[in-house]
Amino acid sequence: MIESLGIGHLFELSRTEAIAGFFTPLAVFAAFFVAQLVLPGRWVPGYVVDAGTGEPRKYRLNGLLVFIVAQIVWAFELTGMPREWFYRSSIYAVTGGTLFTAIFALIAVYSRPPGEEKNPLLALWDGRAREMSFFNNRFDVKMYFYVVGGTMLSLNALSGAAYHYERFGADFNPGVFLYAAFFTFYVFDYFIFERVQLYTYDLIHENVGFKLFWGGLVVYGWMFILPLWGMAAYPDPGFPAGWKEVWLIGTPALFLLGWGIGRGANLQKYTFKRWPERKFLGLIEPVCIEAGDRKILCSGLWGVARHFNYMGEGFLALSIALAFGYFTNPWAWTYFVFIVSFFTCRQRYDDAYCAEKYGPEKWAEYQARVKYRIFPGVY
Repeated sequence: MIESLGIGHLFELSRTEAIAGFFTPLAVFAAFFVAQLVLPGRWVPGYVVDAGTGEPRKYRLNGLLVFIVAQIVWAFELTGMPREWFYRSSIYAVTGGTLFTAIFALIAVYSRPPGEEKNPLLALWDGRAREMSFFNNRFDVKMYFYVVGGTMLSLNALSGAAYHYERFGADFNPGVFLYAAFFTFYVFDYFIFERVQLYTYDLIHENVGFKLFWGGLVVYGWMFILPLWGMAAYPDPGFPAGWKEVWLIGTPALFLLGWGIGRGANLQKYTFKRWPERKFLGLIEPVCIEAGDRKILCSGLWGVARHFNYMGEGFLALSIALAFGYFTNPWAWTYFVFIVSFFTCRQRYDDAYCAEKYGPEKWAEYQARVKYRIFPGVY
């Protein structure tokens, strides 16, 4: 069964190695916890208002430094761990990581007073507390999720590329290295603009439950490389001259298009929230719909589609599916299917939430002005 799925190579660990793989996430979680506390950071105000002071909550950000240090430790094998270890131990790490995050979530949720959700399982999934920080706000749990998840996404992808090269040598698939480069660039860019994350939905509205623990640490950090579980076991697809160049140039171009749309939309929203009167990039005039003391941005990229940033994520995911050069292999499309399904469902939830937040009349006015949900002219 496992061999027919094409992931038999991920079950080749010895018993001792399998146990080490199971506990690898726990060691990673602890190492990042120490790194975030010890390494210097900068304090910045976010969008969320502190209920106690009435002022924006302060966050200590050092994700970029943690990311760089982790890359150096991994690349030079400073812990004695082989570069391909994260990839080879993927199955066992996901199993262990799921158990550990479940334990953390149980503690985090049930140590808090009961909230509106009375069903204990739903409360565990969604969480009870919206904010969770320690050491006088020096350590914020939500930002920890993104630092660990993002950095481990890059390291797991690079580890898969290291495994792939060790296995195939000169017959390596350049698409595997493109894939690792795409995600490493994506995460590096995120940390460059780490402050933008303070103005996103998860930081503002999500509670801290198993959904965020598991999603931020295990799904984001380990399972986003799901295509690589199958595709690292394939050599160069062997395109003829000419087509190989189209493939190796076209997929990065598609990736950059998706990244540009997503990054641009998020930066425009961030700029609008911090400086409502400022032109985005000095060119795009902010046009909005007044909804009481709130405003709905409807110009620039947010005038093209109501969730245009999600289309950027879709293009990015499509480039990842095409990067391997095996266009009919289901493993190559796992991330794309997940992203399209996730953001299509999330868009519907976002629309319902925004109608409640801004009022049904004002949201209907925005929908009339910006007709498309994600993909202009299509959806």
